[in-house]
Amino acid sequence: MTLRRMNELKSVAAALVLLALGASGGYWWAHRMQLQDQAMDMTGPAGHGATAASSDSGDRKVLYWHDPMVPSVKFEKPGKSPFMDMQLVPVYADEADGDGGVRVSANVVQNLGIRLGKVEMATLPAQLQAVGNVAFDESLLELVQARVDGYVTRLHVKAPLELVRRGQPLAAIVAPQWQEAQQEYLVLLDARSPSAQSIREAARQRLVVLGVPEATIRAIETKRATDASTTVFAPIDGTVTELGVREGAAFMPGATLFRINGLSTAWVNAQIPEAKVSFIPTGSTVEASATAWPGATFKGEVIAMLPEVDRETRTLTARVVIENPDHMLSPGMYVSLDFTGPTGEPQLLVASEAVITTGERSVVIVARDGGGFDVVDVTIGAEQDGRSTILSGLNEGQSVVVSGQFLIDSEASLKSTVNRLEAALPDPSATLERQP
Repeated sequence: MTLRRMNELKSVAAALVLLALGASGGYWWAHRMQLQDQAMDMTGPAGHGATAASSDSGDRKVLYWHDPMVPSVKFEKPGKSPFMDMQLVPVYADEADGDGGVRVSANVVQNLGIRLGKVEMATLPAQLQAVGNVAFDESLLELVQARVDGYVTRLHVKAPLELVRRGQPLAAIVAPQWQEAQQEYLVLLDARSPSAQSIREAARQRLVVLGVPEATIRAIETKRATDASTTVFAPIDGTVTELGVREGAAFMPGATLFRINGLSTAWVNAQIPEAKVSFIPTGSTVEASATAWPGATFKGEVIAMLPEVDRETRTLTARVVIENPDHMLSPGMYVSLDFTGPTGEPQLLVASEAVITTGERSVVIVARDGGGFDVVDVTIGAEQDGRSTILSGLNEGQSVVVSGQFLIDSEASLKSTVNRLEAALPDPSATLERQP
């Protein structure tokens, strides 16, 4: 390619570039002039902007004007924005929430599934379900102890956990002190002197203090004779939970010969969460069921809430006494418990999902009658069956947001941020007044 040919190509390229620049500049100038004409048509002569805004809005009330690109800054009259090359836009009373709450359009409320619920005055049922462990009723415990020296000549109950009946023989024992006291009482039974009666009563009382069974004392009075050994009997119906002697073994004073637990009632120890303790005060009724006895129901009552909290599970132990007909419940069994506490006074209730707990406070989003939402601090009480007690902060009949709170909370956070920016920005009114 010759030098002349190259110069011709360069000239053609330069001409094409200049032509493109000219066309672009002409389009830009024409577009700018068109925008200025439109602005003049909207505002009219200087000082007539308010009239134009008022005519477009009809009877709608203008709260303030703002730049849509800087919505946090408000102006008292229309004009040109000091931030952008555009006119200020009016904000009408029916478009803004002037009470400091959050406004969400009806379409957004419907599309995003925001549900409302009512604050109701009702009684929260004091009910609770738990699982408990059956144990012996310690109030039915009886001890058969030795108050003198002796030894066992015959053992009628030879294994622990045997069931015994009241008055059933447990063991035959020989105790020298018992023999001496029985012989003394036998002699005094036939005495006829005036002082014999008081002495005889003292001798009988001595037998009682030494632990001689009442059946043995009555046998002496009936037969007018004593036996070499003395039989001890079961004081109650129950099971022998501890066997302290064996046949032929000696014992010392104070030794426990037999430990017998009654079975007519049983204790059930149930772990109750710390937050639910108020639902089942002492005296609450209980119904229990056991997998070992399908269809059977056992009645009971809370007799104590043990004053100790488990540090790991944060639970307290409720002690429940349960009727145990036919000794159906055995210690170690697990039973299901349905607690029913006394009926309390009516309280304000809301759906538990309406309460937002931040760790420092609890809040509920309240829907206003005229539209918009407010965040209200509340004090919550007990929670049961998906409803929470409101101790303060709400009134009966108010509408609260049950679902979709976080959407509204996001709107509230945005509004709070805008307010902080508004406080930080300088007042541009003076700048607006200097506009030509």
